[in-house]
Amino acid sequence: MKTKSILAAAASLAVLTWGVLQAAPAQAQAMQHSTEPPFSHEIFTGAVLFEKLEYGWGLDGPNIGRWDGQAWYGGDVNRVWLKTEGETSRNGIVEGAEVQLLYSRLLSYYWDFQAGVRYDIRPRPDRFYGVIGLQGLAPGMFEVDVQGFVSEKGDLSARAEVSYDAYITQRLVLQPNVEVNLALQKVPELGVGSGFNDIEAGLRLRYEVTREVSPYIGVSYERKLGDTARYARNEGEDVGGWAFLTGIRLFF
Repeated sequence: MKTKSILAAAASLAVLTWGVLQAAPAQAQAMQHSTEPPFSHEIFTGAVLFEKLEYGWGLDGPNIGRWDGQAWYGGDVNRVWLKTEGETSRNGIVEGAEVQLLYSRLLSYYWDFQAGVRYDIRPRPDRFYGVIGLQGLAPGMFEVDVQGFVSEKGDLSARAEVSYDAYITQRLVLQPNVEVNLALQKVPELGVGSGFNDIEAGLRLRYEVTREVSPYIGVSYERKLGDTARYARNEGEDVGGWAFLTGIRLFF
């Protein structure tokens, strides 16, 4: 049954990817005839962004270090992305860590379709996932990143993150963000329940010393939900709480 689930999920992923890639060239061609700059001669560039390099002091939970970064290389239409995120406990042990390698195709001026693979180094047991997603700017200049995952065991899950940069001055930026994770099946060996697994909401105030370097402070609230919270309690772990944050945002 697991083999059939994996094959069915892989087939669905392949069909969706093929359909988007068939539609994207027509959209790109239409944009070439608009008043916007054409994409017929792409200039290949790259960049690295660490949105979060931070340490959090828990008010009613453990202190946690966290990173969230991404790098890309390519043109306006086609890009390759490398994404990573994770966290460490107070004693420096890595509690969670993942890496994604994605191909990105421009759908419109503000949205990219992405597909690729994800590898979770921690927690154990490690897992491989297939990934499809959308990343871009929603109306109101909200940054949105939505991803769906299918594991090597055929388990389905998803993640959605929304953030917004509110410029108080030309250098002072207030950034609220919300991230939600959910799963269709229970995965007890990873401490994951079905339904909504956890939610994290943060508010970070950064000062852009330069465009590349921006230290920040903030607060965050994180909470495990449902069976995921029950699994955490059974392991003697905290299910969430408030934390004060300090960190730095790097772009180069």
